Amino acid sequence: MEAATSTKSQPLPVTDSPVAKESHLSGKGMTKRGVYAAISYMVCAILLILFNKAVLSSYNFPYANVITLFQMISSCLFLYVMRCWKIISFSAGQPESITDDSATHVPIKTLVHTLPLASSYLLYMLITMESVRALNVPMYTTLRRTTVAFTMVVEYFLTGQKHSLAVLSSVGIIILGAFIAGARDLSFDSYGYAIVFVANICTAVYLASIARIGKSSGLSSFGLMWSNGIICGPALLLWTAMNGDLEAMMNFPHLFAPGFQAVMLLSCIMAFFLNYFVFLNTTLNSALTQTICGNLKDLFTIGLGWLIFGGLPFDLLNVAGQSMGFLGSCLYAYCKLRGK
Repeated sequence: MEAATSTKSQPLPVTDSPVAKESHLSGKGMTKRGVYAAISYMVCAILLILFNKAVLSSYNFPYANVITLFQMISSCLFLYVMRCWKIISFSAGQPESITDDSATHVPIKTLVHTLPLASSYLLYMLITMESVRALNVPMYTTLRRTTVAFTMVVEYFLTGQKHSLAVLSSVGIIILGAFIAGARDLSFDSYGYAIVFVANICTAVYLASIARIGKSSGLSSFGLMWSNGIICGPALLLWTAMNGDLEAMMNFPHLFAPGFQAVMLLSCIMAFFLNYFVFLNTTLNSALTQTICGNLKDLFTIGLGWLIFGGLPFDLLNVAGQSMGFLGSCLYAYCKLRGK
């Protein structure tokens, strides 16, 4: 990335530049760095999903919260090592601009400031896991794509962000396409619907919190990831211990198999980069852009999954709905690139 070489003290891009901030606040088009962040997020997300589908599922490892815990611990270890080697900085400015706490590596006051972000992330993870269990996959995908509407509402209340008619139209096309794609599976389940909509709210609050807290905390994207990890890690560890996942994991037959451990390591590395680009994309662009990128990523994942793995029956309504979602996402990208 070109921003990586712009400042010698920051070998990796860590936060949004003044140009990016001006673009975000004034409603101008995306910067080149913002485009790179959005594309990088989608590439990492697609690779992680396909990798997990192709390899992790073959081991039948059922403890999703444990995988998330491993990824979070690994992320903190990667960040700690890179900071010790002075590859990255946790502050948005120069490394000396924030005097950190020796135990947490960020000021306690700043850590408290990021607490709402970490809390929304933890709630988002746990609620999303429950929502996956509550509904079938087509209906879950359909309802989750309405997150864009929730994100727009939360952005408006938290940051006062308003959007043009063209952006609103693109979001409407995406939502309509989602319901057309899942039209054959519109079976009503009050509990499932409620859980998914709560998950949508949590996702919207989490992404909007990144955009808001990320710019006011004085932390870089790496600093935000570190704060998230040291706050959420102990809570997730306690949760997995209480529900018996950790104990059950110790009896997993492939736990010490070299192949399984290699897969887990690669999954953790990919998740680290994915998390980084979520923070970078949201702070450089907006929470809504991140949500749209998520929808666009889902469409590419469905297409690649069908080509690589097969097993997906052809359905005209589904194809029409997915095509509308792709059209809406492309329209949104066009609007952002043109600054509309």
